[in-house]
Amino acid sequence: MKIAVFVKQVPDSAAKISLDGETIKLGDAPLVINPWDEYAVEAALHLGEEHSIDVVAISMGPETSQEALKHALAMGCSEAILISDDALVSADAGAAARVFASALNKLGDVQLAIFGKQAIDSDTGLAPAMTARALAWPLTSLVSKITQMDLAGKQAKLERNNEEGRQSLSTSLPAVLSIAKDFGEPRYPSFMGIRKAAKAEIPVWSLSDLGIEAPSTNVTWPALILPPEQESKHEIVEGASPEEIANNLADKIIAEGVL
Repeated sequence: MKIAVFVKQVPDSAAKISLDGETIKLGDAPLVINPWDEYAVEAALHLGEEHSIDVVAISMGPETSQEALKHALAMGCSEAILISDDALVSADAGAAARVFASALNKLGDVQLAIFGKQAIDSDTGLAPAMTARALAWPLTSLVSKITQMDLAGKQAKLERNNEEGRQSLSTSLPAVLSIAKDFGEPRYPSFMGIRKAAKAEIPVWSLSDLGIEAPSTNVTWPALILPPEQESKHEIVEGASPEEIANNLADKIIAEGVL
């Protein structure tokens, strides 16, 4: 019995992006594990520890994506798998979901497939729902808490957040979950975990290993253009007291036509 958690390697959110022709340059900023996926790894490890289940980290991407997987290993995942194939370079979300579903079927005996809520580069948030569709598994998105997990009875009780408040619900297993930030702060990789991850040999699966053909749906970018730079200005509102500062601020807002 296993839990699978999906991670992605993305540019650091602090990267200063520039263009060299049609090549994106990130300066000295490193590629890192998608921040939202760290919450997914934390949720998977929490459940794995509670129920003595192995947690397998999976990523799709180039060889450099092994660094994101090693971060997941350092956090505590028991093994990692990289899916890498030249035919997947421009795969869209639907094609990626079919690859993820095939990987889970090959892995076997997976009760939960856990994702972060979205990736900070593509920002679509489609992978959990489309993977659930490909597997014909139920999906619960934006999970903030797992209140009960009955593996024998193949049922789980969950909580999720939305704009109206908090929902309590149950789902059958196996299932796909996406994890919200409210689940809890991700743990830091331990020193021993980092050393173990550095020595890990991560298997690489190709499309032929998964028994599927190259995707027919791809995303290409006909042009890349940086948004125009905008000048910004600021002004410090002063006053002898908080009340005077507030009144001066209100006067300026009204004078600028904001209100």
